Amino acid sequence: MSLRPRFRQPSVLPGFGLTLGFTIAYFSLIVLIPLLALVLRSAGLGWNGFWSTALDPRVLAALRTSFLTALIAAGINVVFGTLIAWLLVRYRFVGRRIFDAMVDLPFALPTAVAGIALTAIYAPNGLIGQLFAPWGIRIAYTPIGITVAMIFIGLPFVVRTIQPILEEAGKDVEEASATLGASRVQTISRVILPGLAPAILTGFALAFARAAGEYGSVIFIAGNIPFVSEIAPLLIVIRLEEFNYSGAAVIATVMLAISFIMLFVINLIQAWSRRRYGHGN
Repeated sequence: MSLRPRFRQPSVLPGFGLTLGFTIAYFSLIVLIPLLALVLRSAGLGWNGFWSTALDPRVLAALRTSFLTALIAAGINVVFGTLIAWLLVRYRFVGRRIFDAMVDLPFALPTAVAGIALTAIYAPNGLIGQLFAPWGIRIAYTPIGITVAMIFIGLPFVVRTIQPILEEAGKDVEEASATLGASRVQTISRVILPGLAPAILTGFALAFARAAGEYGSVIFIAGNIPFVSEIAPLLIVIRLEEFNYSGAAVIATVMLAISFIMLFVINLIQAWSRRRYGHGN
């Protein structure tokens, strides 16, 4: 018996070398090489130039706006996306298929169209914005409007991630929990949510990643006021229009690093959740 570690598990399926080579080549051309070029371009400024650009107050404010609103939007989407997925899976009602199809609307709708529509609705003279104006609450052209736009484009990621898990789970476990005397709160907190935890974390990660890099639907409702409602992707475009390609690459590299760290932490939590509750190896 050989004690050498195996590069792959034995399989009766042929073509491992071909598919592995294609995967590495495709992944390198689409992901690795562009990201490496981005990092190398930002490194052209030198260590001092990189940090002076990255720590510019306007850049820090834009990064804080983008990532903070993305986190808030992803958290809100987790709550309401879970409820929507539960409604669509567990209940049958008139118009259910229509509601189910409408969840995917942000996928099909051009982001510019979504941004214009949200701005028209949430502007101070808009259908919803005018209801908050008498209390001095502005939605459009503030971080609140940015959060609303990010919620809009991130909701399908949460719903479509949780929905298949609920459909596979069935009602047997919930009925068994009720038979054993558990209350509804105990069934939700100790039976349902632990089983959904990996899917919820995945949906959160997808919604956060989509929101953090969103440009089209946010740019219209943001107002683009420096230090108030200016997002990092817009600042990258501004730097490109100024022909400051290295500065744009630095901002993009910082966004890449922050996104990678946050997604890595979320994946660690997701792996711990799978081990903790016995979902996956």
